[in-house]
Amino acid sequence: MQQRKVLLAGGNLLQAHTWKGLLETSGIDVDLKGEALIGGVGGLPIEMQTVELWVMDSQLAAAQALLDSLDIEQPQWQCMQCHEMNEGSFELCWHCSAQKSEMHNA
Repeated sequence: MQQRKVLLAGGNLLQAHTWKGLLETSGIDVDLKGEALIGGVGGLPIEMQTVELWVMDSQLAAAQALLDSLDIEQPQWQCMQCHEMNEGSFELCWHCSAQKSEMHNA
């Protein structure tokens, strides 16, 4: 059975649905997770208040290339170590230099 990986994670539900539609139009199977948790803002830990686009491991590179070719701005992400917000293009936290969390891909 093939694993799914997180392609993008961010808090903007409308943007996530737009990206999902673009990817599916290109034949990439996409799952949107976390949509129901957006209403829990304030009562849930910050790492649970985000929507994520998941794709099959075999389609990850194609999906990333498609979004890159469209010059789509990646959402900000929160460092799991120091909780600072980072620009989507950053692979390391600007504040503590921790790597962008891939905890969902384990």
